[in-house]
Amino acid sequence: MNQGLVVTVFVLVYAAMALGRWPGLALDRTGAAVIGAIVLVAVGAADTALVLSSIDFSTLVILFALMVLSAQFAASGFFEWCAEAIAATRASPTRILTIVVAVGGTLAAVLTNDVVVWAMTPVLVRGLVARRLDPKPYVVALAMAANAGSAATLIGNPQNLLIAGAGKLEFWPFIAACGVPALVALVLVRVVVGGLSRRALHSDAASPSSGAGTEAPSPPERAALAKGAFAAAAVIAVFTLPVDRAHWMLAVAGLLLLSRRLSTRRMLSMVDWHLLLLFAALFVVTGTLAASGVTARAVAALGADTLRAPATFALAALVGSNTIGNVPLVIVMLSAGLDLGTAQLYALALFSTLSGNLLVVGSLANIIAVERAGAEGVTISFADYARLGVPVTLASFVFAWVWLQIVLV
Repeated sequence: MNQGLVVTVFVLVYAAMALGRWPGLALDRTGAAVIGAIVLVAVGAADTALVLSSIDFSTLVILFALMVLSAQFAASGFFEWCAEAIAATRASPTRILTIVVAVGGTLAAVLTNDVVVWAMTPVLVRGLVARRLDPKPYVVALAMAANAGSAATLIGNPQNLLIAGAGKLEFWPFIAACGVPALVALVLVRVVVGGLSRRALHSDAASPSSGAGTEAPSPPERAALAKGAFAAAAVIAVFTLPVDRAHWMLAVAGLLLLSRRLSTRRMLSMVDWHLLLLFAALFVVTGTLAASGVTARAVAALGADTLRAPATFALAALVGSNTIGNVPLVIVMLSAGLDLGTAQLYALALFSTLSGNLLVVGSLANIIAVERAGAEGVTISFADYARLGVPVTLASFVFAWVWLQIVLV
């Protein structure tokens, strides 16, 4: 195996993760990862056996099933109804902010955080504009709340799923360890955004009692929503019981696809196939690097104990999640052969997720929120987000650090 070539491919692929593309080419992160995997296979660095052993098919199946579950809720109109109801409420602007944080964080803990933000942002923006409220702080709060809330559970985001699969983590013990820091992060989102955006929250606001320009929210389709709620309960049961998660999650997805009203094409069109392909390609790239022996030598040189330290995880998460992205970061950390224990995996899950609130590029949910708001005529700059994201992230990191030291000792 040509180790130099393997390292070169790895560096180029992860450079694309940081830059978002390869300069001069219309190739995004997924495309770069796929090209990297193809090159490794083409030159013989990764044979069929290595490719198949590198890809975590169980995690991909579970993530696919969760995407189908989120699609069920989206197709029912549930997310839009939530956003419309929030914007139409007769509450004060500060109370609306509280509701946005609570709803966004709660939904993201059970459903995919990216889908929650994607579906709710445009509807929320239109409703807030109709009330003559500045949507910016609410959109930023929604994105950060979705990130923070998703840190509470194994199924809240893709990186937690990866970590859960690697460490065979259990559902309720994970919540016991990570739920409190996630909840505190939600409180910090509300306090910081409310405190630093006080003028924006109240500028040109319509009377709280009028709900000016808003209409009664359209209720979600009851049958589709009930089916989604039943499936969500089934998912929690699957993660609670000692069963093969991938097999039963696939069964849940299959039941959701059996419908007389929602076509298979519509449901599957809401599955993020690009993300699934990105995962698979990164598995191949990092798996090939590990098989070449380069990863083991790097770990030996740096020291396994140093790399396993919580401080290392915190720093790596803060820098890595806001450069190459939290999912690529976690895949690298898990492929490094560090023999991580449960405590280290909890720390990796918490820090890699909470670090996504630092900058707008820290998580896909942030990018989606900003882009969806921009399509509605609301521009949220890098500085707009960072002004709120930096204090939220640093404060939530400090609490998570202290909490883990107390709980996991």
